[in-house]
Amino acid sequence: MKIHEHQAKELLTKFSVPAPRGRVAFSVDEAVAGAKKLQEDFGIGLWVVKAQIHAGGRGKAGGVKIAKSIEEVKSYAEEILGKTLVTHQTGQEGQLVRRLWIEEGNPPETEMYLSLVTDRETKSISLLASAEGGVDIEDLAENEPEKLLKMSIDFSTGWQPHYSRRLASFLKIPMKDEAGLSKQLHKFMTSLYSFFVQNDAEMLEINPLCICGKGAEAKIIALDAKVNFDDNASYRHPTWAELRDEHEEDPAEREASKHELNFINLDGTIGCMVNGAGLAMATMDIIKHYGAEPANFLDVGGSATTERVREAFKIILSDKKVKAVFVNIFGGIMKCDTIAEGVLAAAKEINLNIPLIVRLEGTNVEKGRALLNESSLKIITATSMADGAKKAVEAIA
Repeated sequence: MKIHEHQAKELLTKFSVPAPRGRVAFSVDEAVAGAKKLQEDFGIGLWVVKAQIHAGGRGKAGGVKIAKSIEEVKSYAEEILGKTLVTHQTGQEGQLVRRLWIEEGNPPETEMYLSLVTDRETKSISLLASAEGGVDIEDLAENEPEKLLKMSIDFSTGWQPHYSRRLASFLKIPMKDEAGLSKQLHKFMTSLYSFFVQNDAEMLEINPLCICGKGAEAKIIALDAKVNFDDNASYRHPTWAELRDEHEEDPAEREASKHELNFINLDGTIGCMVNGAGLAMATMDIIKHYGAEPANFLDVGGSATTERVREAFKIILSDKKVKAVFVNIFGGIMKCDTIAEGVLAAAKEINLNIPLIVRLEGTNVEKGRALLNESSLKIITATSMADGAKKAVEAIA
């Protein structure tokens, strides 16, 4: 689950992570009022007007502006609100800006990069850092990997002082200075790590992490913040529902979540309906092996009902790029006849007119196959996953 920058900063400050003060705005009038309130409360005379969308690259797309007056705040708010930003993460269709974050300006002396992610391979939280912030970190990782520091944080110990010392050394932050930056960094990282763990985050990115001010006034601040939460932990965090912005979500993925389906839209042409995440991944891999691209990841789960399968099938077919559908089911808890009933109901409702390839194995497989064979649909049956993938690719050739 993704949240907006302003939501991330508001949550981080509750954990004593330093971030710029600001106000969220859904209209130009609210943007102006927010800027005036910051000026009245904190004497601020420099503002940053920031588009709020679930994508990076906003600055390059014109979604971040520095304002030196209330009049400029108004002008930039009028320019950005309602604009469709196209970044490397939105795709060509872009994302409509529906809200702004008006925050105090903090001109940085130094910009750095920092992120925390859950690392399933090492069963730890992985830290990635660079002394070069505000850049495309993917390009830096590919072209100059020596400029990146990667550390695995042991869950059993949490954040420790030796992690801070290593990070400070890599970022060239002095161990002793009049501002106590190394101590600030340790406090910053301790708070950041606590936030990450206690909020079941999957990814937290600070880009840029900045040193603002000089001499004794120097402060370490999270000038930007991006946070993704682990959806599987939503039952522990009822307040997450208030943070969700459905406008920023893929419509098909949003619809899938209503039916408790694990669905991710992709760019291919072969729709996939599979039970089990591992089998779904293997199905996508074998489609690519035979020369095509999957249109989605879809795990209907082990206890799906006929209704849920029908909705899953409808979601797949709502994608106009889909030229064929491959149903690959290995029935254990999930019964093959339940899958067959759901597929048939959806196909009849939608008037299916593209190739449907079905491979069924497992519980009630004979009942499932009989239902498909007795239907009026033109179904291509497969004897194995490889056979099904090959026939799906051939069907769209």
